[in-house]
This record gives sequence, C-alpha cells and structure tokens, in this order.
Amino acid sequence: MLTISIDPIAFTIGSLTMRWYGITMAAAVILMIVIVPREARRLGITRDLYSLFLWCIVGGFIGGRLTYIIGDWHHFMANPRSILGFAGLAQNGMVAGVIAAALIYMAVIRIRFSTLLRIGDAVAVGTPLGLAIGRIGCTLNGCCFGKPSPFQSFPWAVIYTPRASIPAEYWGVPLYPTQIYHILWNLVTFAIVWRFRRRFRPPGSLLFFYFCLYAVGDFGIRFLRHGGLVVPGLQQAQVMNLAILAVFLPWLIVILRRSEPSSQPDPEAENI
Repeated sequence: MLTISIDPIAFTIGSLTMRWYGITMAAAVILMIVIVPREARRLGITRDLYSLFLWCIVGGFIGGRLTYIIGDWHHFMANPRSILGFAGLAQNGMVAGVIAAALIYMAVIRIRFSTLLRIGDAVAVGTPLGLAIGRIGCTLNGCCFGKPSPFQSFPWAVIYTPRASIPAEYWGVPLYPTQIYHILWNLVTFAIVWRFRRRFRPPGSLLFFYFCLYAVGDFGIRFLRHGGLVVPGLQQAQVMNLAILAVFLPWLIVILRRSEPSSQPDPEAENI
C-alpha cells in the first residue's frame, strides 16, 4: 500500500508558508512560458502572446477559484475568510476562465479570431504537461482525493496521513489515487497532442482537439473522485465536461471537414 505522508507545507520563512501545491503550480507556469512561445514561433505568431498569456493566467485563477468555492459553497459560507486565498482551484473552472479571458482580450485589443485560435493551438501543446505538474501538487496536498477504494494496494488505492485537505473520516482509509490518474491522463494527452500538432492545420483545431481529450479523461476519472452530485450520477465538473464536448467536438469536426481538399474534379481543368 502506498502511504502519502509528506507534509503539504514545503517550508516556512517567518510568517510566509510555502506549500508544495503552490510550488508545483509555479513550476507549471514556468514550463508553459518555455513551451508555448516555442510552439508559437513555429506557427508564425509574433505578437500578443505574452499579453494574452498574462490575461489567461488571471482568468484561469479567477475561474478556477470561483468554481472551487461554488463546489464547496456551504464550507465557504461558514468560513468566509477562507474565500480569499490560493488553496483550491478547480481545473474545469480554470479552463472556463481562460476561455473567457481570451475572448475578453480579443474584444479589448481587437485581434482577429483566427489569430486567437492560433495562439490557442500553441497553448494546447504546453497545457497538458503543465496540468500534469500541477497535479503533483494535488497528490502531495491531498486535495482532489478519490472515493474509498475496495482495493488494498497501489495503483488502485493510496492512504493519506492526517491533513486539513481531507476530512478526518478518510484518514488512513484506502482511496482511489485520482490525482495520480489525472497526472497520467495529462501525460497521455500531452503525448497525443505533441504527436498530432503538425497534422491539425486549421486555426483552433489542435486547441479543440485538446479540449475534447481533456474532457473525456476528466469525465471518466471523476466517477472515482470524491465530490457532490449536481444532477443524478454526475458531479459539477462532469456536467462542464459534457458542455465542453457538446461545444468543441462538433466545432472540431466542422473545421476539419472544411479544410479537407475537395475530391470533386475541376470541370475547367478537364477542358484544358
């Protein structure tokens, strides 16, 4: 049995407390700053990248934090001071926040939608790897933990020592290691996106492809994660995943079909 007993707090300096969650999130952002510009240059993007990246970081944080608070509304209403903080971000909310920030940026700066989609294609290459690193912080912190597992050994179960991020009734109980499942799915997604990044040529197609891969994996893993249901059998994040698929999968199919070369013979060419 794998027991995770690492203290979520990495170190303290005076009154400053640094958690592993924050360290891994910072590492994920740094990795994105390295990978995304490299991919953007390959796509011929020379402007708006860093400004949009900053907007998306802010939008992702706001969206992720709001979604996290809504998902545990009763706790935050009983403890309103905990609303203002960095501990706890919902990834689906982060995705929604990033999309909203990108659209607002487009409207304010007035860049072309096709340019925005191209930047999104570059971001799609680095995002899954960044999320995988961020989930390491979730694993150490204990948040996003799984439901009780009937198994007694890893990789089907892990045990957490006492920590604030997990209710006391789950301390020492075998749980599904959903954080690790998220890490693995993000790594698989990164490998797939990296493999096909040169094949998805229409602007936005790689981004929409990534959104669909993300939603499918997250939807499945959530069945093993602890969380309240908003509709029968589905958590809030799973409903959002279905919404992502409902929007971006048809859109992806349409733009890929439009980009296909016509198979019909050219009448004028036949008469030459």
